[in-house]
Amino acid sequence: MALQDVVEQAVTGLGYDLVEVERSAGGLLRVTIDMPWKGRGAGEQSVNVEDCEKVSRQLQYALEVEAVDYKRLEVSSPGIDRPLRNESDFERFAGEVVDITLKQPMGEAGAGQVAANRKKFRGTLEKAGDRWQVVWSDAPEEKPGRRVSKKKQPAPLQALGFSLDELREARLASIVDFKGRKSRAQGEQ
Repeated sequence: MALQDVVEQAVTGLGYDLVEVERSAGGLLRVTIDMPWKGRGAGEQSVNVEDCEKVSRQLQYALEVEAVDYKRLEVSSPGIDRPLRNESDFERFAGEVVDITLKQPMGEAGAGQVAANRKKFRGTLEKAGDRWQVVWSDAPEEKPGRRVSKKKQPAPLQALGFSLDELREARLASIVDFKGRKSRAQGEQ
């Protein structure tokens, strides 16, 4: 049985989602797990140390039975810059700020002020029909305490539509607010 299948079977058998399996030089086997998504409106849970320990114990037995060669096993949560891999990940994190990297530059499709050779974008993830889009503004962030003229026009929003097969990589943007100790999404509600 392939390593990916062994790990996925052990992780899903315990009720978790497998996010990523990574093998590094030196025998490190890194497994990233997450709580299953229950849908919009359901309380979002996160992986804790006990969850990682439970999966680690189960994986040690499963990997020994399958005679998988590794020196060190590391089980962790996806963190604040979680990778987005499949359609359910994109549905789960719609409305969040994401960083995406395209496989190919935009080419002639680049409209407006976006450079045609640009591959990386950061913006809010939205569903647009049967495709996904990332929406952003190139306006600089306002500095706290600085007055803003009421006459100043906001920078226009830009959007880029894409399909999942056009992506090289997609991750949640790692935005941390140390002052309020909460994410931007929580602060806006």
